[in-house]
Amino acid sequence: MTNLKDMSMLPENQWVDVCNLDDITPNTGAGALIAGQSVALFRVGNEKRIYALSNKDPFSQANVMARGIIGDLQGERVIASPIYKQHFSLATGRCLEDKDQKLLVFPTKIENGRVWVGAVPQKTYITNNGISQEKLKLVLIGNGLAGMRCLEDLLDMAPDRYEVTVIGEEPWGNYNRIMLSPVLSGEKTIEDIMLHPHAWYSDKGIKFIADDPAIKIDRTRKTVHTEKGETVDYDRLIIATGSKPFIPPVQGVDLKGVISFRDIYDVNTMIKYCETKKNAVVIGGGLLGLEAAYGLKQRGMNVTVLHLMDRIMERQLDGRASRMLRHSIEEKGIKIITEANTEALIGKNGHVSQIRLKDGTLLDADLVVFAVGIRPNITLAQSAGLRCNRGILVNDTMQTFDPSIYAVGECIEHRNQTFGLVEPLWGQAFICATHLAEHGSLTFKSPTVPTQLKVSGVDVFSAGNFEPKEDYEDIIL
Repeated sequence: MTNLKDMSMLPENQWVDVCNLDDITPNTGAGALIAGQSVALFRVGNEKRIYALSNKDPFSQANVMARGIIGDLQGERVIASPIYKQHFSLATGRCLEDKDQKLLVFPTKIENGRVWVGAVPQKTYITNNGISQEKLKLVLIGNGLAGMRCLEDLLDMAPDRYEVTVIGEEPWGNYNRIMLSPVLSGEKTIEDIMLHPHAWYSDKGIKFIADDPAIKIDRTRKTVHTEKGETVDYDRLIIATGSKPFIPPVQGVDLKGVISFRDIYDVNTMIKYCETKKNAVVIGGGLLGLEAAYGLKQRGMNVTVLHLMDRIMERQLDGRASRMLRHSIEEKGIKIITEANTEALIGKNGHVSQIRLKDGTLLDADLVVFAVGIRPNITLAQSAGLRCNRGILVNDTMQTFDPSIYAVGECIEHRNQTFGLVEPLWGQAFICATHLAEHGSLTFKSPTVPTQLKVSGVDVFSAGNFEPKEDYEDIIL
């Protein structure tokens, strides 16, 4: 261990010039007295950075941490106490064996080969022994499944780490969007699919800004601005803005009675139409379109599904399985037209009344539901200057180009892939929460996700490659 000069007479809130970077031997510690505090400095290998933590071992109360052994444990870089061998994270100071113990962490920087240490410890979360002073501010933009799952995981891992604000575009709490189809069909109610009612947020001490979408992220000032004029500060930010339904540029899409199938508003609109109207056309024969068609049929509508490709669910099923599913659906009274290219929606008095296909076919339509896919909602991230392609670009720990901003869910793009099914979103949420809780450096790997769909008792399962190739063997059970 190297003992460096005494800085105890310098004022607080000031960067302290401690030593040359090369004065600290790689993979060992050095001690310094800064503003009356004994601080241990560590350098890992030949990295151009320094970790600074309080030198006092909280278990022995001895100033010995600078003599500890640097290593890796549970995915974290740690320093082991030379007395009782407890391990402390170099990044966060937390004790891996006892969550109620931690070392204070001091800010550091390297300038012109010199090591500078801040005299005041970094902000951190409050632990039971009262070592820490202040929570960090976490803002979650988006009140959907991925963002709220991340928040749940984070509260499990580090319940006192952050002061949390959730900003939601819709007036409701978090609900299970996957279960909108049973609500449409009448099998469930909105209350049945509510995961986090308003009371849940207040019970957890979370500020919930509902029915007020975020419209601006000021990365310089670290603030989020909402449509109704709220301004919220953040230390860490999660963007979980989800996706937007894709509406193709077809004549007449702005007519009344033309909607998507995405949220409670859409479901309520469809239910209202079912009470007074007769003919519904669903454009799109994928997962969502077939679920919408079934729900509308259960409500008494005459339903036709239009699909551009030569078979339904062509991205999940081979030809034989698709034909089997189509037969089962048509037995329920739902008409399916494949290779149907919509040319225009025809209106009467501002309301949709017919659909014209490119082959000249006319279909009566009191209600048209578009279910032809989704697009990541990246508008807010783009306006904030974050790097985006199809989605918000994130690394393996769900961080964006700005390290204080994370993103999860259908709005992201990870390793050239975007996501529309739930299972990968749960993985993203857990990885993001782990990183925010500072519980190691796990990384996200996209899984192979099976497709499961149930339409009126028809169970469909698909996973992996379903189109055979020359060197494949088909096994039919």
